[in-house]
Amino acid sequence: MATASLTGMAQSLEKMQWFNEPAQWEIDGNTLLMDVTPQTDYWRISHYGFTVDDAPFLYTLRGGEFEVKVKISGDYRTRFDQSGLMLRIDHENYIKAGIEFVDGKYNLSTVVTHHTSDWSIIPLDKPVPFVWIKAVRRLDAVEIFYSFDDKEYTMMRNAWLQDNCPVMAGIMGACPDGNGFKARFEGFSIKHLPDLRRLQWLEKNKEKKD
Repeated sequence: MATASLTGMAQSLEKMQWFNEPAQWEIDGNTLLMDVTPQTDYWRISHYGFTVDDAPFLYTLRGGEFEVKVKISGDYRTRFDQSGLMLRIDHENYIKAGIEFVDGKYNLSTVVTHHTSDWSIIPLDKPVPFVWIKAVRRLDAVEIFYSFDDKEYTMMRNAWLQDNCPVMAGIMGACPDGNGFKARFEGFSIKHLPDLRRLQWLEKNKEKKD
């Protein structure tokens, strides 16, 4: 089921595409509400020995350099329930970052996959009602940040991602072990950033002319 307004940020969300569309979702203003599909995840090989690529992901295709941000919250209940941002080139190359619920605790979580997946977390002292996650793609790197107020951001990961190729950028939720949960994504935004190499070239050639 899907309903949407055609104004504001909802228009941007409505133009995005689903990969593994969930059974129930709704766009209301600038907010996406999603019933995360049970028994789904993104993970490749490492530690567990299996590969899964079947969780809900709403994305837009972007080239070049950009910044993407969203406010996330969820009714996390079961181990590994998660929601956040994902930047994806293909099934073997992606980064996902957000909140992950592990052993009854909230964690800021990042998974970086280049053929095989790795996982890093920052445990939180207590549950939080929401968090902002921001990713900045510059050249061949992605910087991941978190914030509790959308003002002061702290880096949680810096990871390699192939440059000079399109990236699927968007919002995802996964529920590897449970029966699903409700996730909420607010204020999704993505903006173009000028290419650093081009800016450096312009500056260098400006100096020559001077």
